[in-house]
Amino acid sequence: MNDLLLEPEPPPDHRSGFVAVVGRPSVGKSTLVNAFVGQKVAIVSDKPQTTRNRILGIVTRPDAQVIFVDTPGMHQPLHKLGERMLKTAREAVPDADVVLFVVDASVPPTEGDRLAAGFLGLGRHAPVLLVLNKMDRLRPDRVQAHVDAYRALGQFADWMMVSATRTDNLDKLLAMVLDRLPPGPRYYPEGQVTDVQERFIAAELVREQVLRLLRQEVPHAVAVVVDEFKERRPGLTYIVATVYVEKDSQKGIVIGSGGGMLKKIGQAARAEIEHMLEGKVFLELHVKVRPKWRRDDAALHEVGYQQ
Repeated sequence: MNDLLLEPEPPPDHRSGFVAVVGRPSVGKSTLVNAFVGQKVAIVSDKPQTTRNRILGIVTRPDAQVIFVDTPGMHQPLHKLGERMLKTAREAVPDADVVLFVVDASVPPTEGDRLAAGFLGLGRHAPVLLVLNKMDRLRPDRVQAHVDAYRALGQFADWMMVSATRTDNLDKLLAMVLDRLPPGPRYYPEGQVTDVQERFIAAELVREQVLRLLRQEVPHAVAVVVDEFKERRPGLTYIVATVYVEKDSQKGIVIGSGGGMLKKIGQAARAEIEHMLEGKVFLELHVKVRPKWRRDDAALHEVGYQQ
């Protein structure tokens, strides 16, 4: 992290640092990061384990630069992909200046929350802030019980109830983060909001629509690889992507009757990519079967999940 490109000298009291955003699946980690950044840098869905990679969301202010590290949901892995996701999440913690442990405050702690707290060894590294998300769904008569139960999961420097979707209390949470960041430089230029390439985000935006439009086991068995990404002329980007699945039956579901589902996925993804690129996009999608890719190291590498 110290080798990143530095900007010109910031103000003397400038603060900066890395903030690991961790927790079990489906608690709103990516929604929280997107809300802080002010735009989508990580895809979101109602499916568990939507986030598979480490993604940075960069917030630059005159007095500070906060680099949020969005991580996969902590869970008991069932295959090699799950093992890599867990490794990615755990590795974000020791290098962080602050850790946000995000939970779904609308429900009591689950076994997944306890598992995540145990995996991470909260309190052993950087200060940990407990983020009780989804406060807009929490019944008033259950606030105290849920807060007490979550605070019992680990050693927390402080806590805050928020709603990432409504942005309630995010300013207060950010102030807590800034208070705990060390003095430091700007690691990224002003205006840069993430460290991932547009090509990667385009693949993720296609996968986001698969997650949104398909049910059951199919979305978790999908990986998306962008095979071609180039500007054909000013304002028009040509993208070819392959949607990988594990079974022939899944391929049929993704394509749909008469190609209808694949067309729907492509149309929705194209609109999101055009919004990101601020220009027109020609998006061509293909579907291929790669049996058991989530359980095979070589296949994981082939579909873009590096060790």
